[in-house]
Amino acid sequence: MAESSLKDKIPPHNDEAEIATLGALLLDPESIAVVLRYLRADDFYKSGHKKIYQAILDLFSRGEAIDLITLTEELKTKEQLGSCGGAAYISQLTSEVPTSANVEYYAKIVQNLSIRRKMARIASTIIASSFEESIDTRLIIEEAEREIFKITEKQVSGSYYMAKEIIPKTIEAIERGYHTKESYTGIPSGFEELDEYTSGFQNSEFIVIGARPSVGKTAFALGLAANMSMRQGRAVGFFTLEMSGMALIQRLLSSEARLSSSKLRSGLLRPADFHSITEAAGRIYEAQLFIEDSPNLKLLDLRALARRMKFQHNIEIIFIDYLTLLSAENMELARHEQIAEISRSLKALARELDIPVVALSQVKRETEGKKPTLADLRESGSIEQDADVVLFLHRERQLDKNTNESSNEYVTDVIIAKQRNGPIGMLKLVFIPNYTRFESLSKEVINA
Repeated sequence: MAESSLKDKIPPHNDEAEIATLGALLLDPESIAVVLRYLRADDFYKSGHKKIYQAILDLFSRGEAIDLITLTEELKTKEQLGSCGGAAYISQLTSEVPTSANVEYYAKIVQNLSIRRKMARIASTIIASSFEESIDTRLIIEEAEREIFKITEKQVSGSYYMAKEIIPKTIEAIERGYHTKESYTGIPSGFEELDEYTSGFQNSEFIVIGARPSVGKTAFALGLAANMSMRQGRAVGFFTLEMSGMALIQRLLSSEARLSSSKLRSGLLRPADFHSITEAAGRIYEAQLFIEDSPNLKLLDLRALARRMKFQHNIEIIFIDYLTLLSAENMELARHEQIAEISRSLKALARELDIPVVALSQVKRETEGKKPTLADLRESGSIEQDADVVLFLHRERQLDKNTNESSNEYVTDVIIAKQRNGPIGMLKLVFIPNYTRFESLSKEVINA
């Protein structure tokens, strides 16, 4: 009974696996490429083993030989040799393992036990927080989900990555693009001219789409989501804070079936229209489009739901309609500070989930009648600062200048005002308000 109780209080670890991993690295320094896929120094339980592994990493990063002599000297230089057991302990590491052939197996054991220790720490934190009445319950849940997601998604949590770790993946991506002849490195928007500027929406990027009311922000975002989910087969998350999920699907049906949205709302349809509706509904039904329509959604809840979508459905991009309707956790802050907190958090979410996060935003009233600039984003300059890409939709109000009255189509400028890793510029799309749909504009119309 006492032995069982004592065992429960000792964090999960395996000294033999840690020793075998370090010994295998000294027998075959080339095996570090395998071990690096699983372990960082903090994954070792014993303090001395952490220091030994970190010293091996430091030698490797400098391109120096890794053996008993160089490792001992490295630890001496750092004044850590004594705390690692001394030279005698270092020399014994290789005698504990006959071959480096099983180094991956040893590393996985160390990694799995490290994960268990992390989970135990998370559980302890949850228990402690649960008894602290001053902490919001949702904050406890959000923090727990974030920490658990970090473990399940990456499994290796390090404070840095060496260039040598990233290069193989980069070369692999370049080779894949060469062999498949893919035009874009990110998720294509479905509008060729826009993709020529952006090369698609890139993972980890925070993208803002700004416009005045009634210019078509939601229609544009919904069109992008439809292109990605229905025509590219990608899993897409769409958070709508402005309208219900049913209203959003009705818009999508109107766009896909090319039927007037007013007809769908009023029910004034012809029998032949139901064929178009059924076909469009079938395409939407098959799409991996996940819609969240809770009004007054808090930032904390959005982050938790996004993680769940990523974990359960492996969503590849998130749309948020729209940013300034999100509620910050600290409502006592000034509004511009709340928006700054939301903007930073969405940028961090894009990095954490490694997917594009696209948020819609209104622009200032002063932009009426002129093309918007970065300074016109409402509420906070932090949106401009945090965003990797900023797109503006702009349309002149003078109908005779920019409108094809016979077809009820509106030429709209798409202004790429900021792109951290690419060019800025402008292109034109046509907006069809009857179908709440954007389409590419023929060059003949552009040059007319």
